[in-house]
Amino acid sequence: MDARMKITFKVIFFLLAFASLAFAGNDGSVCNISFTVTREWNGKPVRNASIVLHPVDKNGKQQANGVELKADNEGKASFEALPYGKIRVQVLAPGMQTYGEDFVINQKTREIEVKLKKPQAQYSIYDDKKPASKEAPKDPPKDPPTK
Repeated sequence: MDARMKITFKVIFFLLAFASLAFAGNDGSVCNISFTVTREWNGKPVRNASIVLHPVDKNGKQQANGVELKADNEGKASFEALPYGKIRVQVLAPGMQTYGEDFVINQKTREIEVKLKKPQAQYSIYDDKKPASKEAPKDPPKDPPTK
């Protein structure tokens, strides 16, 4: 193993250890959580979807320290040793609607299935306006001659 790989593994290990501590503040119970991300319309897995986990405080406010997971080719991702408590899960993938939901983690294992939807139509205040004409603009009206 070359020096770059050793450093990479150390950084990943440190980040995972730090992420576990980021969710601290509970009684020490932890959950092994797993995710499956699929397309709602055909059930096919969404590979490389970003799954973001943030702890949520008692007031429902999202905390700054979180963890990002990446789904594999089967749309699966997991995180071991997630401390019990409330978490906010956000799932993002290109070309699909972003998913977000809060979950209470209070079991040793938890499986969450996320079905991503197609993006919805965008609304605009300009929708009722007529589209611009492709014709050449007309000359503006001339002022009447003054006497």
